[in-house]
Amino acid sequence: MDSENTIYTIAFYNTENLFDVFVDEKTDNIDFLPISAKNWTPKRYGRKIHNVGSVISRIGFQTAQMPPVLVGLAEVENDKVLQDLLYSQELRPYNYGFVHYNSLDERGIDVALLYNKDEFQIESSKAFPIFMEDEFGKRDFTRDILLVTGHLNGGKVHVLVNHWPSRHVGKDETAYKRIIAATQLTEIISFLTNEDINAQIIVMGDFNDNPNSQSILTLKAQNSLVNTMESVWSYNRGSVNHNFAWIQFDQILLTTNFMEEGEGPFKMVAADIFDETFLKQSNGKFRGQPSRTYVGKKYRGGFSDHFPVFIQIKRIR
Repeated sequence: MDSENTIYTIAFYNTENLFDVFVDEKTDNIDFLPISAKNWTPKRYGRKIHNVGSVISRIGFQTAQMPPVLVGLAEVENDKVLQDLLYSQELRPYNYGFVHYNSLDERGIDVALLYNKDEFQIESSKAFPIFMEDEFGKRDFTRDILLVTGHLNGGKVHVLVNHWPSRHVGKDETAYKRIIAATQLTEIISFLTNEDINAQIIVMGDFNDNPNSQSILTLKAQNSLVNTMESVWSYNRGSVNHNFAWIQFDQILLTTNFMEEGEGPFKMVAADIFDETFLKQSNGKFRGQPSRTYVGKKYRGGFSDHFPVFIQIKRIR
């Protein structure tokens, strides 16, 4: 393969509750059991694995002629669901491995990174807990930030996978939590750039904030990052739809050395939302929105309430 002309896809996907069907006494997974009101059966779990695998296998394929070399995931329960995903018919041919650490998130949903073992060699990985307290001064647990450093076609990159605190009880009421997450993420990025001023860093995740939210704007400014999703988010397009409005919680940000042929080995050549027709509801008042697994407790058998996002890069030096 001509490495100078190879296009590499790097993606992020919130899988919407990728739970197995077994009891986990350490987490609140009661909704995703065969005995639950949602009736989360092995058959439905198998279909979910198939759906998620089929999505990942297609992201960026038309341009790169292969699935993504790196895929950040959110809302995965444990190693088992990742193993089942990689062993699925859709992903088994591509020799993926994964990096995952169990977090203390109360719902038991974590972030993870899939990587093509033929293309990406891991140097190190670490999970960073986000420390915050609720209004009563009690520790408030959320998803860790995952850092994976490795070599893609010989070029070193750092990947930071995030799933910031949700807006479940209100955007304004929870904004401080995402500011805390941004601050702790900045500390990690600063450590990496202090070690290597030319470090190429990929920051991806479901940030539960839009590109124009204060947490993201602060993160960009403090770390000189470029938000690749700013140019694709619009009034009629985004990664999530809430109350018939498109939002862009799923984002990929890059250090500026991805944008020009400078000190880094890679340059970004494309960025987009993977919102192909097969991922959308085909009729009714929600036509065009993500085809979800559940709407409330009603099973729909879709993919996720989020569309994946992705960038494509090439080796330049």
